Amino acid sequence: MASIIIRDIPDATKEALRVQAAQSGLSLEAYLRHVLKQLSGQDTTANINILDIAQECFGTKHGIDLELPERHSTRFLL
Repeated sequence: MASIIIRDIPDATKEALRVQAAQSGLSLEAYLRHVLKQLSGQDTTANINILDIAQECFGTKHGIDLELPERHSTRFLL
């Protein structure tokens, strides 16, 4: 992987980024990596939709249709 060095960042900016990283539960480096991925359009985690995945894996073209039997109540009326 490539490395990037950014110089002359104001102390207040670095501190604000550090706080945001801590609030996200990430190190500053991991947080900035995540932000850069999002800004570059390469962050695919935001584009994942679980319903689309379920439809793709278990949708009508991958299943079978079962005939459901008629239901009868098993309760007894008193």
